[in-house]
Amino acid sequence: MRYVYGITSALLAGGTALALVTQSPVGAQVAQNEKSEIAKAVPRAGAPESFADLVEQLQPAVVNISTKQEVTLGVRLNPFAGTREPITQEQQGGGSGFLISSDGYIVTNNHVIAGGPRGDQTVDQVTVTLTNQKEYKAKIVGRDAASDLALLKIDATGMPFVKFADGSPARVGDWVVAIGNPLGLGSTVTAGIISAVQRNIGQGGAYDRYIQTDTAINRGNSGGPLFDLQGNVVGINNMLISPVGANIGVNFAIPADAAIPVIEALRAGEAPQRGYLGIGIVPVSEDMAAALGLPKDRGEIIQRIEEGQAAAKAGLKRGDVVTKINGKEITPQQTLSYIVANIKPGTRVPIEVIREGKTMSLSAVIGTRPPESELTGENFDPEAEETLPEDPTGTADQAIQDQLGMAVQPLTSAIARSIGVDPDTKGLVIAAVGGNSDAGRKGLRRGDIILSANRSAVTSSEALSGVLAAAKKAGRNAVLLEILRRGQQPAFIAIRIAE
Repeated sequence: MRYVYGITSALLAGGTALALVTQSPVGAQVAQNEKSEIAKAVPRAGAPESFADLVEQLQPAVVNISTKQEVTLGVRLNPFAGTREPITQEQQGGGSGFLISSDGYIVTNNHVIAGGPRGDQTVDQVTVTLTNQKEYKAKIVGRDAASDLALLKIDATGMPFVKFADGSPARVGDWVVAIGNPLGLGSTVTAGIISAVQRNIGQGGAYDRYIQTDTAINRGNSGGPLFDLQGNVVGINNMLISPVGANIGVNFAIPADAAIPVIEALRAGEAPQRGYLGIGIVPVSEDMAAALGLPKDRGEIIQRIEEGQAAAKAGLKRGDVVTKINGKEITPQQTLSYIVANIKPGTRVPIEVIREGKTMSLSAVIGTRPPESELTGENFDPEAEETLPEDPTGTADQAIQDQLGMAVQPLTSAIARSIGVDPDTKGLVIAAVGGNSDAGRKGLRRGDIILSANRSAVTSSEALSGVLAAAKKAGRNAVLLEILRRGQQPAFIAIRIAE
């Protein structure tokens, strides 16, 4: 260390150290926090000593949302009456929201008004409470699971409301204020700064870009607004990351510019339209990049092509590495899924791919992304070890599990593709089979498809449960299932109905 110090001292004495290190003229580079430079970047004049006036103006437009739903947890057998009775429980929840019009339209998160054991149902009752404690019953105008946004409506006029920001984008370091109802405490105000923008937190999909803030956000803040110092809504508070389940300063809000098109579509009674290519993709890993001779963290490789969709029509092939679309580079921060989902369907876009070591330019007309319910099957792994759920979602599911020893779910085109059968196949896919059940002993397994039961087509749990009920009423102790397994012809298998 003394040796290095000695050389440095000698160079400084000659006035040449900076030029040698930076290859720039002496004096061209100064410290980032040099007084002359930092004076240009100090907080803008007008940053408040207190947020009180701002909060007083905005708080009346922020509401508390509470929900109720009767949830079926299972079925109780009454041995004396020989009947089955549903076991129900009232499920309560809630969060925050804010008025966006004087006639009572309210924005919140979808998960605030979602219910059921898996959060995939709509609650029975929504109550909105203003800061003056006046309550209203709210109607759900629309909800969108992909963006986690929902629009409510109360029957009222002359309501205080706020507007979304539509000017300069939020910047890292900007002051922001959150108003909401954390942990059931009623209207609460917290302040902080924007920690990051366009934050990708690895959830995938069309909306994995958030404003990150250290503004305190806890459970119950969901759906509430994140304001800038001009009182504009720059984000909708959505989630936090914490090892303890409470705020540690790593919180996320849906950006206003991503929320506005979704809210406008819901208000018009329409489903938000998102772009779709019809491909299965994975990022180019470091090992893939080495094997293909590509830079790492650039591009995504196509694993699967859906027939008839935009990618297939454009001539894309399995093994192609997509490096750019619509002029935008594909990176871990700017994924192909995110870019495509935010392109208007029907738009023709250029696509740059690498195929067998050569760069090619193609073009595709972006299709329309299917409903999320169809896309959930993309991750259905028929080889995964699945146990019977302890908490079936409804009476039909409970009856099937009790009587056949299996759990089923509707067969979507996405699940069909993941299993390797025709996407147009209709039926129920087996999600789990009890090892001690008759179905398990006869070889049924996860990923098998039930096409029919007692020669009646079944595409829902209710349909299969109805066939079982009719069989028992007729005094039959077995049901004939038509089973399709990947790579085989359909086969009929009789499964005993448990008492």
